[in-house]
Amino acid sequence: MAPHSQPSVVLVGRPNVGKSTLFNRLTRSRRAIVTSIPGTTRDVIAKSMEWRGSHFEVTDTGGMFGASEDPLHALVLERGRRAVADADLLVLVTDGREGLVPGDEEITKVIRESGKPALLAINKTDDRRSRNGVLELYELGFDPVYEIAAEHGDGIGDLLDAIVERLPRAGTASPEKPVEVSIAIVGRPNAGKSSLVNRLLREERMIVSEMPGTTRDSVDSVMTWHRRTFRIVDTAGIRKPGRVARSGQVESVSVLLARRSIESADIVVLVVDANVGATDQDAAIAGEADRLGRGVIIAANKWDLMKDRGPEYVKTFDEALRGQLKFLDYATILHISASTGERTPRLLETIDRVTESRRKRIKTSELNTFVERVSAEHPPASPGRRHVRILYAAQTGVAPPTFVFFTNVATTFHFSYQRYLENRLREEFGFEGTPIKLHVRARRAKAGKSEGSARKKR
Repeated sequence: MAPHSQPSVVLVGRPNVGKSTLFNRLTRSRRAIVTSIPGTTRDVIAKSMEWRGSHFEVTDTGGMFGASEDPLHALVLERGRRAVADADLLVLVTDGREGLVPGDEEITKVIRESGKPALLAINKTDDRRSRNGVLELYELGFDPVYEIAAEHGDGIGDLLDAIVERLPRAGTASPEKPVEVSIAIVGRPNAGKSSLVNRLLREERMIVSEMPGTTRDSVDSVMTWHRRTFRIVDTAGIRKPGRVARSGQVESVSVLLARRSIESADIVVLVVDANVGATDQDAAIAGEADRLGRGVIIAANKWDLMKDRGPEYVKTFDEALRGQLKFLDYATILHISASTGERTPRLLETIDRVTESRRKRIKTSELNTFVERVSAEHPPASPGRRHVRILYAAQTGVAPPTFVFFTNVATTFHFSYQRYLENRLREEFGFEGTPIKLHVRARRAKAGKSEGSARKKR
């Protein structure tokens, strides 16, 4: 490989999938001409850029793949091949609206033969017509996959993060800024949320009072723990004295304000008063966290007041709590005391583990080996005449971990089978404290016999 002053990232793909649009978006320039005419870009255009302190060069290979009537196509092809040979990382750009077509498979073969590390960027995913096509492109077997909309900038930050992570470190000018994790402290009034925030911050940042609803304003506090940066949000405005009289209204306001904090959070810490246990209001708040795919930790506070209940009480309490919050069986329960500080360090340790679980990505090969085994042990029910088989699976997202299971026929998994798959995923890969989202799709048959024949020949 020819030496680079900076690491090289090369965009490859069929004509008109949006490579030039992506090039312009990444480099914040108008270097590449963008039109709807396939093969507009002839030249191999390169531009240096910086992202999070890392410096590298992005190259648009133009129309090196696909049929062309351009008299200079041979030269375009040669320059493109040279750029691929010199690349440190390849980014295959595909069109989510068109789905998987033979040209994408041909380019994938070239990438595999090159031996270069590569990412798959599925473009135009902001178009509703791309839903099925995006899922088809996971069949190419790239790991990871990034869904983007180059024209509007959707997903570009995640793609750049992945590029920087996989490039040689020689181009790094300064250490990357640590990722900040947002933590929402939620729960019923007077459960001890503000006391817990003060304990974590080791200062009296929040006003603490026995009067429920003392906190009226959303307060963000940033703390550093073991080189991790946490932004802690104390749920505010639970009750305004003299304004809300009926308990039903208090509960609805509590859930509404908790939802606002949950929507912007990565991790939700549900603070439960150990004297009371979980209530319907706690369940409603926790349900929002689960629905929105946030990591969840249950903190049973005021545990210092439970010590006279005996050693068996922990088991009894946890079983009752699990029964009240059945949908949070994946959440860790911690028994803490915000007032004394008992076990509060474990909360930070658990937050760190749950954060990692939410971002965990399983290799496609490992995932499909797992799917083959568990579906053989317990195959899905077949409601119709045709036997339902899981053909393959793909992880389509993180935070929360999201998986798509492709079947031979259009169907949905029974709730019990979804639970089976979720439980087995947790047994195999962990995923502590995070919801797992599962989707089922039938693999769409490719149109035309000639295309099918072409696939067999390849």
